[in-house]
Amino acid sequence: MKRFKLWVLTFLLIVSTLAPMTVHAEGEGNIDNGGGGLGEGTDTNYWNTGDEGVRVTVVSASDGSAVTASIDLTNRNPSDIKVHFGKVCKSDYRGGAGLSAKVGGYDYYVPAQSLPKIIPTSSGSASLAAIKSYFTDEQVIRSIAGYVGMDYDTLIGGDYKLLLEPIAYVTFEGVRTAFTATEAAMYNQVRGGMVRKKLTSLTHKNLPLAMFLETSDLGYPAWSGGKNQKVSDDEIIGSLGLGIVRFNEVITPEVIAADYEYRVNTDVVTAVTVSGGQSDPDHPVSVTFRILGRSYTVNNVYYPEDGQQLVWVKWHTPSTEQHITISVSVSGGGSPSKGTITVNIVDLDKNPPPNPVADDRNDSYNAGNAIVPANPQKTSASWSVWRPWWKEKWVWHSDWEWKTGSHTEDCPEDCESSHGYWEDEGEYVDEGWWEYSLDRYSASLSATMNLSTDEKSPTATETTIKSGYGVNISVNASASTSQSSATTPPQTAVSYFPEFYYKTYWRLLERTRSGYHAGFEFQNNHYSTYNRRTHFTPIWMPDGTYTVYTYLLDCWTPDGMLSVNLTDSVQISGDLWDDWHIAPQKVR
Repeated sequence: MKRFKLWVLTFLLIVSTLAPMTVHAEGEGNIDNGGGGLGEGTDTNYWNTGDEGVRVTVVSASDGSAVTASIDLTNRNPSDIKVHFGKVCKSDYRGGAGLSAKVGGYDYYVPAQSLPKIIPTSSGSASLAAIKSYFTDEQVIRSIAGYVGMDYDTLIGGDYKLLLEPIAYVTFEGVRTAFTATEAAMYNQVRGGMVRKKLTSLTHKNLPLAMFLETSDLGYPAWSGGKNQKVSDDEIIGSLGLGIVRFNEVITPEVIAADYEYRVNTDVVTAVTVSGGQSDPDHPVSVTFRILGRSYTVNNVYYPEDGQQLVWVKWHTPSTEQHITISVSVSGGGSPSKGTITVNIVDLDKNPPPNPVADDRNDSYNAGNAIVPANPQKTSASWSVWRPWWKEKWVWHSDWEWKTGSHTEDCPEDCESSHGYWEDEGEYVDEGWWEYSLDRYSASLSATMNLSTDEKSPTATETTIKSGYGVNISVNASASTSQSSATTPPQTAVSYFPEFYYKTYWRLLERTRSGYHAGFEFQNNHYSTYNRRTHFTPIWMPDGTYTVYTYLLDCWTPDGMLSVNLTDSVQISGDLWDDWHIAPQKVR
């Protein structure tokens, strides 16, 4: 104890001599990240994966100055922190605030929605998409507004932004310490490089590279350096260890309106209606779709006068998200219902849930607010194709010709008759017309979903599990169609979970069986010790019904997309700590 008190005294004396520091930069931005593996620490200088948080400060959108006190969010319970530097944000340090150590009394919030992984490690990178999604989620923003005592509508009105800074909880020289990336760099300068020497991979790589700006904002530059290399104190203080949320751009982003929304790497159908005049084998119509530099032409499109025909093309979407325009042209007469079709192509495999940990808490979770979604559902489709056929009507067309005759022996000598006659040399002419028959087609989609307890849960039954253990999913889809050339199998299934109120995070299921009788399961979970296809329920999930919602989609027809809403449940009773016990070892 005496040694600790002497160390703290020395620490405070050193910090008190630190001169104020100012950093200058400029620009506009968002959030990006990098980082990599961490080396081994020592018994007095180390950091454990997951010992992290985020400092959040509401700042002025005009100059970046803090307008509220900063708050620290974490999934942990860091009540053992002995040394920290107060709630000072990067903007305050830039404005001249000095580094001032505090002993004890570290305040923090454990948010209702668990933070995603922030600091990357050798065991797994942090998901930039998950971090962005988390800090632009309405419920998270409302919670932050409540923590800092600001009206939610005022916060998101456009006059303010959120300044985010990653925090690490470390053991440095035997003392539990909390600091942001900026504070770690400033403290390293005070200690003559000792922080970097003892915790280099954390304080000068993974922590500062956990967040940096994609584009400049609030006077901080975008980071253009390496994303997996050690950086200097000055680089950290000037450019790293921060993210910015702009409410007028992130919370309410501009939505590009589109006629279709498709998923990446998916077989899809795009359709238009052609009408005008009559199209038949004597006067056929052709329709051309121009998609991503390729032309798809549909020939022999027929329809009766004053009729119309649905015309479609089946194609495969690219592997990257994008907004594209499809042009449609008609030759031979008629016109399309749309000459230009806009398409959004999206990737759903970008926002899986963060890693759950054993000491997660969510004291404010309200099961009544976890309302199962009801996305558009369409389980059957129908369309038709005009098939022309010729209706014969044979009509005699006369062609009378005068035939000149000759005299016979019966004629008198003075016979003046020509003995001619009229002969009809006409013919039958088919004056028929094109009749049309309507060939009708249809498709339907049905599916079942089974949510089961993971077999690695030692005390689970078929329908009951303790919170903290995993669940598995099996979706079986069956599509039928009378025109397979115009229909795609079901290709996509996405699951949503009650702990995230069926939003914020989701799992894109893997198609384990293709074709019209497709099967889907969870992707392998890299947080699972056995790399199983599982989703871990949070340790804090209350007892009761645990319902997973799955949206099955991307079964395309000329009449649009077929889709099904699915749910299934297990019961939660107790938590995984109930399966742990400590007993004395038997003496042999």
